[in-house]
Amino acid sequence: MAPIHWGALAFDYQVLDVLGPFDLLNSSSQFLLNAINDNFHPVDEKALARAPEFVFHHIGLTRDPVHLLTSELTIVPSTTLDECPELDCLLIGGANPIGFEFPPEYIEFIRRHVAAGKLLFTNCTGASHVAATGVLDGKNATVNNQEFEWVKKQFPKVKWTKEKKWIIDGNIWTGSGAVAGMDMISHWLKENFGLDVLIAGSSGLDFEPRNNDGLFEVLPQRYDSNGKHISTHVL
Repeated sequence: MAPIHWGALAFDYQVLDVLGPFDLLNSSSQFLLNAINDNFHPVDEKALARAPEFVFHHIGLTRDPVHLLTSELTIVPSTTLDECPELDCLLIGGANPIGFEFPPEYIEFIRRHVAAGKLLFTNCTGASHVAATGVLDGKNATVNNQEFEWVKKQFPKVKWTKEKKWIIDGNIWTGSGAVAGMDMISHWLKENFGLDVLIAGSSGLDFEPRNNDGLFEVLPQRYDSNGKHISTHVL
């Protein structure tokens, strides 16, 4: 299986919007699950065989450091728009939406990605930034619920809803908040690679994904002090 290339545009987004989903993907990768299987406790062979490999790209206009919105964290882009390899999936985190504008180069990059039929994911207020590019016009989408009424007024051509934790419309997935975005990525992992891969990956984070109605769907695997599997609960 060829590696799946994920990219995130570098700007002043909330840290968890991007790093949370990326860490969950990494924890569900064949590389990490093999390391767990070799060093800590057994991972189901079928899950290991189906687990994907990911390559992550943090994309800037330049490689200059970018200070993020929260947690006093600064990142250094791993690539630039001009140098970035072909992406399979693009994730857009959320900045403070008041007064925020993407540079024209980012807008064109997002439009090209969507037009090519590639998967676009937004998390938290990231949907409002993407709405400004026009690619959400006429589509169903969600956004951080605290900004919901404001976003509806700003971008009336989008069919906004807050009934679900995430919305899928064609090749665009929108999550309603930082942790809901992790739930959204969990669903994508389960649908594409299997529930057992998601359980193995989420267990490494002791993360309990919720379904689209906000109910806990998968509880992590538990192990005793000798590394023996205790139980797996699926609601």
